[in-house]
Parts: sequence; C-alpha cells; structure tokens
Amino acid sequence: MEQWESLAGFFVGADTRGLYRIALPRRVVELIDGEPMTRLAPSPRALAIAAVTLLAVTAASPTAQAKPEPKAPGEFVSLRSVDPSIIQEMRYTTAHNFVGVPVDGYRQPVCILTRPAAKALHEAQTKLLRRGYSLKVYDCYRPQRAVDHFVRWAKDLDDEAMKAEFYPSVDKSRLFADGYIAEKSGHSRGSTVDLTLVKLPAKATRPYVPGEPLAPCYAPKTERFPDSSVDMGTGYDCFDTLSHTEDPRVQGVQRANRQLLKGVLGALGFANLAEEWWHFTYKPEPFPDTYFDFPVARRSVAGH
Repeated sequence: MEQWESLAGFFVGADTRGLYRIALPRRVVELIDGEPMTRLAPSPRALAIAAVTLLAVTAASPTAQAKPEPKAPGEFVSLRSVDPSIIQEMRYTTAHNFVGVPVDGYRQPVCILTRPAAKALHEAQTKLLRRGYSLKVYDCYRPQRAVDHFVRWAKDLDDEAMKAEFYPSVDKSRLFADGYIAEKSGHSRGSTVDLTLVKLPAKATRPYVPGEPLAPCYAPKTERFPDSSVDMGTGYDCFDTLSHTEDPRVQGVQRANRQLLKGVLGALGFANLAEEWWHFTYKPEPFPDTYFDFPVARRSVAGH
C-alpha cells in the first residue's frame, strides 16, 4: 500500500463539489525536484510542479466536465400515463425509418407530449374505441438533436439505404427544397404527433429486420411493411405527394380512413399538416416558440 503524506496548507484542489485537501504519495513527495519535501519546507519548484499537475488533473476530471441531461418541463407527460390504451410504435427508436438507424435522442420507445395534447388524444381515443378503432402513434415529442440527425443524413447524398421504401420517387438532393427535411420541427415544441388508426382487435406488428427487402411506401397495402394500421394510401413517413391528406388520387376506403382520423382529431383541437396525413398539432400550443432538446426517455418526465 502506498503511504500518503498530506500537504494541506500548501495545496488546494477543486471540483464541482468545492475545495478539498490534497495528498501525495510519500515517494512522489521525496522525488519531486530531486530533493526531499517535508510537510514544513517543500521547495518552491516542487510546489509549482505539484500545483500545475493538480490543476491539469482537475481540469480533465469527468466530474468537473460532466453536464446533466436536460429534463422536460413539468407541462410534459408520458402519453401512457394519460391513456395506456393508445398503441405506440415509436419508429425512431428502431432502424425502420427513412434514416435506417435509431435516431439521436431516442433512448426509449416512449411517447412524450405536452399535457393538453396528451389529454386531447385521450378524448379522441375514447371516441374511436366506441367505433372499433384505436389510435397508434409513430412519433411524438422530438428532440432538436434528432432533427439535427435528419439534417446531417439529408446532406449525405450517398446514404440511400432506405430510399426504396420511404422516398422511391424523390431525388435525395431535393429533400430540403421540397420540404421533407428542415432544420426545425414542430415536434420539438411538444404538441405535435404522428399517428394513424388501427382496426380492433389490433394485430401485433412483426419486428423490422434491417436489410430485409423494402417495398415502396405507396405500394398496395398488401405489399407494404405490415404495421397493423388501416389503409391510408401510403405508409408512414412516405416522402411523396400521395401523402398529402387531400390528394385527389386517394379515394374510397383510403380516403375515408384519412377523413375519419382528421375529423375526430380536428374536433378536439388538432390541426393537420396538409402534406402529411399522419401529422397533427394540438392548438393552442403551450410552447409555440420553444424547441426542446431533452432526450426521449422515461426519466425525462419522471414524476410529472
């Protein structure tokens, strides 16, 4: 065991917890500067070397450098705590999305929303259950770091691993110009949700297997990835004009399903984005001008 000799009175260290005394091994104390150091009379050169060494260690300390993860304001809740019956298929925690990998900031498959938006979804779910349907959410609050991930991916024109499913007819160089990718997202304000309808009784969705053959998002429903939802004419996150809610080419049962979703949610304060049949924002938003960056994780809303 190394013996320690306190040099308190000559040195003071610091970290995020405050000041503390320093102890050095006796062997180090005796060898610094090639001459012995004692509690009462260390050489000035020895003191300087030890002090500089200590400051370097303290500055590099993970304790001193670490920053706590941001948490959600108290107005945010887990949707499951408000309505556990709403089905959740949080796509961005998986590789089954247009990026092809789990997205930055999505730590756990949990839907987080502002409390008013979550309560309004609960009301919508109550109405839909009576008609034999359930809501299913794909994405809710989205941290800014996830949006930044989308932007980096969109600028990498060589990465087209998921093109065959999510943007088969769109040149990737057009994603910004055509409005499919942006540097800010309403999802980051906490009151926007991507969702669909599921006919009850709900069937389980099989796991996506990375590398499996991909079908175009606008292919017939029987050919698209089976996610248990009703037929909306395209799959979720389909970068195509067929995803426009009122596209005239979408008729029959597909159009009726879109109108049912839009009608029920619209009556409860949700505004649909015309370019995406799945995208709804609760109005008025509690945070209309704030873009949050806390991670999608249960701990972000623990105790809310």
